[in-house]
Amino acid sequence: MTDKKKIDYKKILKSCKKNYWAISTITLAILLTVVLINGATCGSAIGTTEAGQKVLDFANNQGAEAELLSSTDNGQLYEVILSIQGQEVPVYVTKDGENLIPSLIPLTADVVRDTPQQQPTQTETTKSDKPVAELFIMTHCPYGTQAEKGFLPVLESFDKADAQIRFVHYFMHEPEETETPIQVCIREEQSDKFLPYLREFLKEGISEDALAVANVDVAKMNECVSSGKWEEYYNVDKALSESYGVRGSPTLVINGVIAQSGRDATSYLSAICSAFNNAPEECNTLTLSNTAPSPMWGWDESGSDSQAQC
Repeated sequence: MTDKKKIDYKKILKSCKKNYWAISTITLAILLTVVLINGATCGSAIGTTEAGQKVLDFANNQGAEAELLSSTDNGQLYEVILSIQGQEVPVYVTKDGENLIPSLIPLTADVVRDTPQQQPTQTETTKSDKPVAELFIMTHCPYGTQAEKGFLPVLESFDKADAQIRFVHYFMHEPEETETPIQVCIREEQSDKFLPYLREFLKEGISEDALAVANVDVAKMNECVSSGKWEEYYNVDKALSESYGVRGSPTLVINGVIAQSGRDATSYLSAICSAFNNAPEECNTLTLSNTAPSPMWGWDESGSDSQAQC
């Protein structure tokens, strides 16, 4: 293999580490093309069992809390199926066990989704009398749900800022195309039910249970969804997400600028309070959890305070 055909996979993966499971379609296609050209392995092939264990170890080292379901020979690559927070995640590894590819993108397929690219460089947050804090998420992104569980207590107990949850301008997980309209309609037309709905939904991701617990007017919500009105509401989020340069779930935007924060409630409150011209008393007196929630579902476990995104 000539130098021109070589590619530094580890360098590419390292640069995408914080957004590992959402590497752009173009990058994946390039990686896959090179793998196919070079026979999928540069060194000695390892077995499927060893390949599966290597992928599992790598995922857990990234804080994924994964389980290995299967590892099979897919011809040019090994296909490894992991279970992460109850979801099956297929990934692919070269047969020498050295390089990981998150997903296969058919080179003949039409691109039907916007996918996240590198997050824009943060600039200084503009201060204001009443900061606008917007947390952009996807409903079934493990890291988006993690952020929601940290952000929700702030929404419930701190009303001095204009803070809310919004949705990114793309989908990556199949349930999001069904769940997003539901949440958008509740947020816009039954706003007093939205936070109770989220608190229940984030337990296990079961919409029916959350609708009942939050006492949502289901008929009204269904009309909003079936009529297509939800798209009008969602298009506002989509336009904002694109204008801010959001490239991952979760992304916190304060006063129109992408901001960095830990994913626990205390960190979110601190980030918002730092954007006031004159911070209110609650910024010093309100006590919230400083433990990062776990990714995906459940309120009992704590997770690592990573900056991973979907």
